[in-house]
Amino acid sequence: MAILSKTVACLRVIGDDLVPEEITKALGCEPTREMRKGEPFSWNKHGKPRIAKSGMWRIEAEDKLPGNLDEQVSEILAQLSDDKEVWRSLSDRYDIDLFCGLFMESSMEGIGLSSESMLALGQRGIEIDFDMYGTDEAENV
Repeated sequence: MAILSKTVACLRVIGDDLVPEEITKALGCEPTREMRKGEPFSWNKHGKPRIAKSGMWRIEAEDKLPGNLDEQVSEILAQLSDDKEVWRSLSDRYDIDLFCGLFMESSMEGIGLSSESMLALGQRGIEIDFDMYGTDEAENV
């Protein structure tokens, strides 16, 4: 199996009553992006502003070519608190996931996630959300 061409990853904390500053304080790190429910936001300076349907605090890992989710998990978690009580409290109040974009250049590519990465995510109550992009879709992203 060939290694995945590219991976992108970001940790997302999502909730209607989310106050980004509270998440920043709890996790000890500034987000890459944040938004509050009901307020305008845009993912880039050329995008048309939209109204946030929910609050979000997120931190992005550097894109990896070729793909390397383990490295991205380590990069993200190394910046954040490892206090399991903080994570339990956050996961009781908010949806927390690791968004993973998986980009293929051919029809037969794959990637694994180490037991260490899965344990670290599981101990923090972080779900994994995979979006997979085939060769046609990867050209348009």
